Amino acid sequence: MLKQLKIESDITNLNMVENAIDSLTNEIGISQDNYGKILVAVLEAVNNAIIHGNKADLKKTVEIDFWVKRKDLNISVTDEGKGFKPAEVPDPTRPGNIEAINGRGIFLMSRLADEIEFNKKGNSVTMIFKNIAP
Repeated sequence: MLKQLKIESDITNLNMVENAIDSLTNEIGISQDNYGKILVAVLEAVNNAIIHGNKADLKKTVEIDFWVKRKDLNISVTDEGKGFKPAEVPDPTRPGNIEAINGRGIFLMSRLADEIEFNKKGNSVTMIFKNIAP
C-alpha cells in the first residue's frame, strides 16, 4: 500500500484527496497526461461516495487506497453506504439520457481508467491505470 486516506463525508474534503493525488503522482513520477485522468476519475468516485453512498452523513467516512501492482496504479474508493448495482445505472450516451443530470460519473470513470471494478455490495470501486508507474 502506497497511501491510504480516510475522510469524513464532507464535499469540502475533496481538496485533501486532490492533495494526496498530487503528492502520490509526484512521488512515483506519473506524467501530466496520466495525472489528469487519475485526478478526474478519483474525484468523481469520491464525490459519488460522499453524496450518493454516504448521503453526506458526516458520521460516515470514505476510504481511498492507492497502491502500485507491477506498473499499474490501483485506486479503491469505498464508502459506508448500502451500495448499488452498477449495471442498473442508465447509459448517459443514449438519446433519452443525454440531458439527465445524473449517471455520468461511472461513465467518466470507466473512460479514464483502463479497468474499473465494483465490489459485490456496490459500495467500493477500484480503478486501475495500467503501465503508468515507473
